[in-house]
Amino acid sequence: MKFLILPVAALALSALPALAGDAAKGEAEFKKCKACHAAIAPDGTAVQKGGKTGPNLWGVIGRPVASVPGFAYGESLLAVGASGAVWDEASLTAYVADPAKWLKETLGDSSAKSKMSFKLAKGGADVAAYLATLK
Repeated sequence: MKFLILPVAALALSALPALAGDAAKGEAEFKKCKACHAAIAPDGTAVQKGGKTGPNLWGVIGRPVASVPGFAYGESLLAVGASGAVWDEASLTAYVADPAKWLKETLGDSSAKSKMSFKLAKGGADVAAYLATLK
């Protein structure tokens, strides 16, 4: 019986969700995102000044996908949004790691495309944790 406890404990721990990202590290990592994105609070305060090529990322965690009014999203991201999907830390982390791959997998469509060509291979969970603080 005692030999069974260790494998069962290891299996139980592996079923836990991955540790969340580090918001402080994510704030520093966000500098990579600022070329295209800003984080502007509803009152107009620029928490992160940045480009306008991408949508405002204030409040992105918990927001429906492709829902910033007036922003011209790509067809594939609009399709994800039309499905009722909402950004959470896990989905945003996967999206920024490889936007086209995430869209293809999420839509089940090998022809899905992303207007976002940048890939954040490392630090995506930290950026998502940081963005979750911007509410």
